Amino acid sequence: MTGTAGPLGGRVAVVTGAARGLGAAIARELANRGATVALIGREEPTLAEVSDTLPGPARCWEADVTDDARMAEVADEVREQLGHASVVVANAGLAEGGPFAESDPATWRRVIEVNLIGSAITARAFLPHLRTTRGYYLQIASLASIGAAPLMSAYCASKAGVESFGHAIRAEFAHEHVGVGIGYLNWTDTDMIRDADQHPVLRELRAHMPRPARKVYPVETVARAMVRAAERRSAAVYVPAWLRATQLVRAAMPPVVTALSKRELPKLERRTQFVATGLLGAGGRADAEGSRRADG
Repeated sequence: MTGTAGPLGGRVAVVTGAARGLGAAIARELANRGATVALIGREEPTLAEVSDTLPGPARCWEADVTDDARMAEVADEVREQLGHASVVVANAGLAEGGPFAESDPATWRRVIEVNLIGSAITARAFLPHLRTTRGYYLQIASLASIGAAPLMSAYCASKAGVESFGHAIRAEFAHEHVGVGIGYLNWTDTDMIRDADQHPVLRELRAHMPRPARKVYPVETVARAMVRAAERRSAAVYVPAWLRATQLVRAAMPPVVTALSKRELPKLERRTQFVATGLLGAGGRADAEGSRRADG
């Protein structure tokens, strides 16, 4: 059921990485709450399929979030066709797993570029909108922003980066009444996570986490929490809620993770070979294909 009486009714909301998974779910939840949604991603046909399922007005734009010129162009087109955005959700992200020493440099770099640089480009492109509307920017981060894990170095580095970026721009634009929030997520039921579970080393890595930390949450549950944060202009949102407590012990996490890894990784390596996964999920495959097309 859609509604227009709430804080998002009649507002324009932008979601990157909206072709599937969490981005598509956030777009749907925003539309359910009366927002007009601009969907941005690498695959125009898939974006159009998502747009067609939304209960309210929506438009989609094919764009690579690491392309400054294209994202600036999209921001101008959103303003011209829909109006100034009041909410921007920087959700586009990639992941890869495997040992750092054997990782492909281009793949490792691409994760950093999309997750961190792409978020900054998104913020820069839509900042004129948010200044006009006194809007809200939501940066999707992760438990990996707080506590890094072995065999996920690019993802952890990028998510630590986006957390710091979010804190920095919140302080920078607070006097202009632009709100900035950070979404801390654990495992969410998307094709990226399902793909990760097909790789023995990543599946084993998750299995060795404490029971609450390895639970996978429905994408709709996570999307509802993110959109509630946008309505409330929250500085932080945690799914599951217990993730908030990890902020209190984050200084102790690196030595604990190192000690556990020193004990457990040799056991895992005896059972399965550590190999690079490449980009995970359908979104990762689409990004790789889009990059190949762009390269000629």
